[in-house]
Amino acid sequence: MNAQEQIILQPVIKATGTVVLPGSKSISNRVLLLAALTADSTRLEGLLDSDDTRVMLAALRQMGVSVTDVGVNSVHVQGGFPFPNPKGELFLGNAGTAFRSLTAALALMGGDFTLSGVARMHERPIGDLVDALCRLGADIRYLGQEGYPPLAIGQGSPAQHGVVKVKGSVSSQFLTALLISAPIYTAASGTDLRIEVEGELISKPYIDITLSLMERFGVHVQRESWHAFTVPAQARYRSPGYYRIEGDASSASYFIALGAIGGGPLRIEGVGTESLQGDIGFAKLAQDMGAQVEYEPHALVVSGVKVAQGERLRAFEQDCNLIPDAAMTAAAMAMFADGPCTLRNIASWRVKETDRIHAMHTELERLGAKVESGPDWLKVWPIDAQAWRSARIETYDDHRIAMCFSLAAFGPLAQTILDPSCVSKTYPEYFTDFAQVVQA
Repeated sequence: MNAQEQIILQPVIKATGTVVLPGSKSISNRVLLLAALTADSTRLEGLLDSDDTRVMLAALRQMGVSVTDVGVNSVHVQGGFPFPNPKGELFLGNAGTAFRSLTAALALMGGDFTLSGVARMHERPIGDLVDALCRLGADIRYLGQEGYPPLAIGQGSPAQHGVVKVKGSVSSQFLTALLISAPIYTAASGTDLRIEVEGELISKPYIDITLSLMERFGVHVQRESWHAFTVPAQARYRSPGYYRIEGDASSASYFIALGAIGGGPLRIEGVGTESLQGDIGFAKLAQDMGAQVEYEPHALVVSGVKVAQGERLRAFEQDCNLIPDAAMTAAAMAMFADGPCTLRNIASWRVKETDRIHAMHTELERLGAKVESGPDWLKVWPIDAQAWRSARIETYDDHRIAMCFSLAAFGPLAQTILDPSCVSKTYPEYFTDFAQVVQA
């Protein structure tokens, strides 16, 4: 990045208006791959245009999948596997959803691929997924440190035992990758695939998204609680013909927070009671903190306290396992609470785009908050009016750090966000939309 790139946020006192969310990253990358794995054509509407989806699109096109732009945030995907070009060097940036799911799909499909990403992607563990795939007959080699990308994928040969175990405690994306690619295995082996989860499965709502989308594309997964999943031998993806992608619920959390601390009303279009995404549950946490939320099928209207007039949110202690991404927003909201706030069960933060527990701890302290943290928890004390400090907020090339700390604009001092363009990973227009709903 340009060392001088920054955005200075002047103090604001109110948030009101309407924002239309970009498409869900989690859904966009899943349905792109699902559409590519059908034998038919699919039109996808509402596709997120961001760094993470662009690397998935580029990879699919590089492998010969026909993906045609047919309108704003709309593409036509002509599916079919194996992909026409079964070899290549794929660069996937820092997109975990793309890297993990393509690793599984290509490993079970077979070919001659190398998968790499940015330096941080090479620090994010993938060993549990690779171990599971190799037990299914995949040919995968590490090109650097054992257990981490980059990877080389060869032809492989499907094992016939039809059972595989995967750890659930590091990333739910490992299970998602195995589930989405399971019909490739069942087609090659002619057997059911049973996936057994070892240990506690984190981020279960993201698995719900995966199962719902697989069902929409014609594959029903038999689930035994959260411990085992079976994909039948006859499972094959079928295109629904058309699929509309809903707004991003994780991105909604920043505007839910703005409505909660900036008075509102703030209307958020794109997610609501019919949302597939677990992060919609963040609205309930905001309500517990004192926000008023009106729910519609595809929209939320949020009102709340007026922190600029000295009002405070209610403090909370929360197990955040089900909303790991949106929970970061709650950590930033804690600056405006009436007491210390504790987030628990957030160990997965440490293997995201950056070590998010460390990053949130460091930057909240930079603003004047008292903070404590541990392996899987974070405790934040509110900042008294006289304790606020004007700071240059490091964003660690992590889009969610940048968006979380935009909330600091409701403090009494100007704040500087470094490398604000890192939001392009999931929400390129975030600071534009932010500026349109806040008032100085």
